[in-house]
Amino acid sequence: MMRVASYNMRKAIGTDRRRRPERTLEVLRELDADVIALQEADRRFGSRASAMPLSLIEEHSDYKPVPLGARSGSLGWHGNALLVKKHVEVIDKELVHLPSLEPRGAVLADLKVNGMELRVVGMHLDLSGLWRRRQAHAILAHLDARDGEPPTVLMGDLNEWSVRGGCLREFGHRHRIAECGRSFHARRPIAQLDRIMVSEALEIVESGAHQSATARKASDHLPIWAELRPL
Repeated sequence: MMRVASYNMRKAIGTDRRRRPERTLEVLRELDADVIALQEADRRFGSRASAMPLSLIEEHSDYKPVPLGARSGSLGWHGNALLVKKHVEVIDKELVHLPSLEPRGAVLADLKVNGMELRVVGMHLDLSGLWRRRQAHAILAHLDARDGEPPTVLMGDLNEWSVRGGCLREFGHRHRIAECGRSFHARRPIAQLDRIMVSEALEIVESGAHQSATARKASDHLPIWAELRPL
């Protein structure tokens, strides 16, 4: 069994408009997932430093960032980052360029979780439906081009308001989509913008949106999670 999660942390700015990285970290601790895909993990301007100080993560949680090496002081790339429990082995990692009008990308890591190899992709897709579909094609093509076919988890903020259409149709041809429920807006969720999708080698045992009091304040998105096991 393993637990994965995805969280658009909104640069650690809560629904009270205050930037409180300690509060964001508390949500991550509540999730207690083996692997977490983050979106909007870095500040948007200037040096684009991590919205959560790296020292805060290392000293006050069981997590470590996958070292993407995209920019000094940043947690991720184009805001996308992957955190893993400290016992998880990082075998390989890669930045995935996505077609877009504004800078967009995805992050990929090959991991060993509880003795099992796992490929994880974290993403934050475009607001435009046309570009989302193109980005889905790019991610799937990139997966096809990589060596091996380990069990794979794709997760992130897809910005897809449709329940089954749009880019979900592209991903759904070869992946199961977890029923995590509505995650946006955190105070009163009305849309399933955040998604976890898995390859056929994985079973989705349980999934949902994390709705603690802290999570409802820490971002405008609720984090989502899924319990998985190999078939």
